[in-house]
Amino acid sequence: MAVAVAVAAAPEVLLACTRSSFRRAPWRRCSIPPLVHRPPPPTSPWRTPGSGGTRQVAVEALRRGEGGGEAASPAGVAEAVKNIIETARRASLRRNVMHTNFLTPPIVKEAMMALEKLVDIKSVVQGGYPQAERCRLTVGHPDAMATIPDAVTAVRISGNFEFEPCSHGDFLGTILGTGIVREKVGDILLQGEKGAQVLVVPDLVDFLVSTLGKVGNVPVSCLEIPLLALEYEPPRTNSFKTIEASLRVDALASAGFKLSRSKLVDLISNGDVRVNWSPVTKNGATLKTGDVISVGGKGRLKIGEIATTKKGKFAVELIRYL
Repeated sequence: MAVAVAVAAAPEVLLACTRSSFRRAPWRRCSIPPLVHRPPPPTSPWRTPGSGGTRQVAVEALRRGEGGGEAASPAGVAEAVKNIIETARRASLRRNVMHTNFLTPPIVKEAMMALEKLVDIKSVVQGGYPQAERCRLTVGHPDAMATIPDAVTAVRISGNFEFEPCSHGDFLGTILGTGIVREKVGDILLQGEKGAQVLVVPDLVDFLVSTLGKVGNVPVSCLEIPLLALEYEPPRTNSFKTIEASLRVDALASAGFKLSRSKLVDLISNGDVRVNWSPVTKNGATLKTGDVISVGGKGRLKIGEIATTKKGKFAVELIRYL
């Protein structure tokens, strides 16, 4: 009795052949070419373990506020600054130059304050353009930094976004979906229906240009451009004042984003509210002048001048980023 043997000619094809025909000339009988080994698709050397490398995973991580392992809490900022100082000392001893990853503003601020106190160490902030938020620090011995190498490169992502506009999160999610981690990506400057400009570490330019072919449903092309060709404008803001009984984050964020207090409490519980790029866990956290509040899907605002009224309340200037 003939016994059926399953022969896989391709991943999507299964064909049954008899044992006798398989012995004589299986491929000729079945009219199917022999199997050809195909190597797995290339993976990004910057892919993080367990990330999956898909855009959906990246977008979900962004929604949850995950930034590719970046330090956000006060303890995380302190640890990041400690590592930067160690890097700077190594660079100084070796008389060479080293670059950090892209850092958030709180880390840049604290690190620069700490580095200024050290001798035989020079540090420079590089973000690609004057108003950059995410920046890299270039550190080393002053003698080695007579000429400072560029630590940031710009890439233009071009496409027709007139009928399908994409947000900052769409562009960032797509970039992270290639396997590039967040620390290697700086600011993303939206260009309306034309696309966006993104700042990245120089080592990743070729990979990004050859890999990124679509943002959302819009086909795109990528091209490295000089930093001087970046198109950017100072952020547009709207300032207004509010009178509040306290400086609690839920009170000021509620006034600044025109949301109910109960809605803010829910957003805080879900981890969608950050102060100075750190997640807020308590509704009663107190704010001060200069603090930046960001709410997922709503934008950001900055706390301006704070004055006390005759009735003991607080007159707070809120600066909303448009």
